[in-house]
Amino acid sequence: MNTLNTLSTDPVSKPFRKTGDPVTLTSESPLHPRRKSRRIMVGPVPVGGGAPISVQSMTNTLTADVPATLQQIAELTAAGCDIVRVAVPSQDDADALPEICRKSPIPVIADIHFQSKYVFQAIDAGCAAVRVNPGNIRKFDQVGPDICKAATDAGISLRIGVNAGSLDKELYAKYGGPTPEALVASALKEAHMFEDVGFHDFKISVKHHDVITMVQTYRLLASKGDWPLHLGVTEAGPQWQGTIKSCLAFGALLAEGIGDTIRVSLSAPPVEEVKVGCKLLEYMGLRPRKFDIISCPSCGRAQVDVIQLASAVTEGLKNVTAPIRVAVMGCIVNGPGEAREADLGVASGNGKGQIFIKGKVIKTVPEDQIVDTLLEIANDMAAQMEAEGKVPDGSTGPVVVPIQHPNRRNG
Repeated sequence: MNTLNTLSTDPVSKPFRKTGDPVTLTSESPLHPRRKSRRIMVGPVPVGGGAPISVQSMTNTLTADVPATLQQIAELTAAGCDIVRVAVPSQDDADALPEICRKSPIPVIADIHFQSKYVFQAIDAGCAAVRVNPGNIRKFDQVGPDICKAATDAGISLRIGVNAGSLDKELYAKYGGPTPEALVASALKEAHMFEDVGFHDFKISVKHHDVITMVQTYRLLASKGDWPLHLGVTEAGPQWQGTIKSCLAFGALLAEGIGDTIRVSLSAPPVEEVKVGCKLLEYMGLRPRKFDIISCPSCGRAQVDVIQLASAVTEGLKNVTAPIRVAVMGCIVNGPGEAREADLGVASGNGKGQIFIKGKVIKTVPEDQIVDTLLEIANDMAAQMEAEGKVPDGSTGPVVVPIQHPNRRNG
């Protein structure tokens, strides 16, 4: 588990906290003070109010297939996921929630659309929170107060999820489409409805697929109140494209102190969403830096195939989670300096590579032995750190994106 779960040595087996319980952990950005927001709890995970920014994902299994869903939740947990959402489009899915909630190692959020009856069933099943989309829940104005009462009685939180693709028709017509003003108007309408009946344990998301519109929308919403905000670029696209979109949008907002929990949405396995989300927070200074690979770009100074070398090292170390930094450098200009600053590094050139550990050259190896040498030393370092208890729970390996490139030497 990650730093959030140091709030409890066994968070899953203990009763869920109510909003407002004291916690000591905070997570301040080195770039900008965090926006002040109220705190809610998603099971044992605090969201808002200065709590560390949590990473969420969503299973893509059939929720009714309990073994498959729990297996995927276990994989997400191992990758560093704090909170998981499961889809509940059918009665069979709703019926599976009690067992999933009971056995999941991290808090479960039920994702509900159209049928309000599933909201109440999810609350009764022990879900840590429920995501509701007021734009498509039938007669939400009528059932909303009952949902709030049920959530209050159960001591759980809700998420108001406003999406560009399911915006209320009246607001769509009034604003001429899913503009930032339209999305925020929808969110405010539902937030005020909750607050009018005395319910405050909710966070809000206002998602859009366009980076600029999404950033403008969250900025506008952040100026309207102190609700905790769930960041997301909806329908972000395939892994490469979606990663870029999410990093741009989240980076802009987090650099301004906006955002309390995130979900990177990718057309890729959910574990990849978590890897990107965790690394994004690390590089923004919002989580402790863990395993990291530094590699130089390919350029005319390089005397080795840097792309192939970096890809091979990254792939070979993809399961390493110890907090070590590995530098893979391909020229004599910046190579020695970067390799010297890393825990483990190589400065390559002239058909060989100088291997550095903690700033000192320990050996020089032929070019064809660089990868194997780095992998062997890195794995030994990781094993020693694990044996000494220096690998934090929830540590993640590198984000591995397959790189296809021509073999330059063979044309």
